[in-house]
Amino acid sequence: LASSAGGIYAGSTEPPFSEDSTPSPLSAYGAAKLRAEREIARLALEGGVRVLVGRISNLYGPGQDLSKAQGLISQICRAQFTAQPIAVYVSLDTIRDYLFVDDAAAMVNDGLEQVRARIAQRPEPPVITKILASQRSVSIAGVLGETRRIFKRQPLLRLAASPNARQQARDLRFHSVVWPELDSRALTTLSTGIMTTLADIGRRIRVGELADSPTRRA
Repeated sequence: LASSAGGIYAGSTEPPFSEDSTPSPLSAYGAAKLRAEREIARLALEGGVRVLVGRISNLYGPGQDLSKAQGLISQICRAQFTAQPIAVYVSLDTIRDYLFVDDAAAMVNDGLEQVRARIAQRPEPPVITKILASQRSVSIAGVLGETRRIFKRQPLLRLAASPNARQQARDLRFHSVVWPELDSRALTTLSTGIMTTLADIGRRIRVGELADSPTRRA
């Protein structure tokens, strides 16, 4: 089950958050993810199946749906082609854990293999909950600085206000304590991930998969 670390721990205290931290959603989205986790746990107990719940941090990379007003790194990359500023609704010192999509996929695959292997070796709880994150957090200001270094120009953005900002935690650092062996891997660096995302967005624009200007909404 793909869940959301950011949504689950948005209102939690004392970061970095682990699987032992008490969930505290602030938004309807986070509350829905927590309900889904509890429902899948109930079904697992009743049906005698094993479930891996992956609480995924801020996912980014090629293929992200840019019709939604989300995905800071992808939106910054798109702005390099559209010359349209992106709106930032939270403080620039807001900290997030950015996980490249290929790294997340590898973690999911390894996690499922681990479930199969452990079932064969010893009794396991029906539900394993693991945070899937880079465990290398960076502020929004840090992301902007890295994109400025890569693009050789200042990212286009405007600071704006939104009532949804209060649903966003200032500090979402993560430290997984469940199956830490799955985290022993070489992860995509932020700079490589940004450049790969930029190249993908440029390709999608060229082949007509993505409009070269943002969708305007009333």
